Amino acid sequence: MGYVAVKGGNEAIERACRLFAHERTKGTSPPLGVEQIKEQLYLAADRVMGEGSLYAPDLAALAIKQSAGDTFEAAFMLRAFRATQQRLGYSLPSSTEKMRVVRRISSAFKDIPGGQILGATSDYTLRLLDFDLLKDDAARRRAFREQIFSSLPADAEIPETFPKVIRILRREGLLEETLSAAHPEERAFDITRQPLTFPASRSAKLQALARGETGGMLALAYSSMRGYGDIHPTLGELRIGYLPLTVPHPATGEPYVAGEVKVTEAEVLARMQGSDGMPRFSLGYGICFGQNEIKAISMAILDRCTRTEKPNCPAEDPEFVLYHIDGIEAMGFCNHWKLPHYVDFLSDLDRLRKAQEMARAGKQQERRRC
Repeated sequence: MGYVAVKGGNEAIERACRLFAHERTKGTSPPLGVEQIKEQLYLAADRVMGEGSLYAPDLAALAIKQSAGDTFEAAFMLRAFRATQQRLGYSLPSSTEKMRVVRRISSAFKDIPGGQILGATSDYTLRLLDFDLLKDDAARRRAFREQIFSSLPADAEIPETFPKVIRILRREGLLEETLSAAHPEERAFDITRQPLTFPASRSAKLQALARGETGGMLALAYSSMRGYGDIHPTLGELRIGYLPLTVPHPATGEPYVAGEVKVTEAEVLARMQGSDGMPRFSLGYGICFGQNEIKAISMAILDRCTRTEKPNCPAEDPEFVLYHIDGIEAMGFCNHWKLPHYVDFLSDLDRLRKAQEMARAGKQQERRRC
């Protein structure tokens, strides 16, 4: 459950809300448009959509503006809005091999079927401030675009689909199949309609991970990578692109492509002993809305970590991971300490004073005996 503000001191609360809005608008710069946020801060909007569990770029940008850039608050707003919307139906399963890929890399193989596509990334840039952006204007952008598009090859062809890299390992029998692949669930668990219980089904676990908070998931995955767990994986494939959203046609029931959803998908490989005693690679899977590579990789690592038969660290305990990665839950609990705790604290204060009195009395008795 999420925590929200309590009532009390209504006038003061209303003034505090107005003052917050004033802080966002008191400067002399032009108002920040939703389109600007969606186009120029698209990674922030993608992150908010993923953690808010609603694919809505315009609303994510609006939430970022309203929250003055606080991604926790923005994700909270988006998820709250989502809860008010009518459920029209479920989309049909879709293979990510049909993804319209804009970026695809593998650190397991140099040469992969279809080739590596670096796409738009900051991976190869120096983490130095670009002071030229201080003079960013329309003329500079136009010149930059002309420079980029003038050097593109005229006859470049991009395949419509890309095979999965892990097929190479699967063909040679080097990949352990997951239990869910051998025994698929009859119906996917819906964590927005049913309370999460343990042991959690794979569909429930992947849903909870998919809307987890990026930083929290990274911290847990990092703890395993650094040696507090046994999973130190290799990135089999990371792909970013647009996945067709297929739904049953309301009139005919036939599959109908209603649009596209931008997603990031990661598959990581880790060594394991197979159920038949044969050493194989095991697969960890991650997918999330938008372009959020850190989250997708962290999700894949945590998916693999939480399938460990004998957990020996927090990142391998499914209950610990799934109960602590939701940023909205965690933010709500942290924020609730700002609410009045007068009665609780006075009770603690009273007990502390009595405990000190008893301690002093005990010391005085010891001195008298001496």
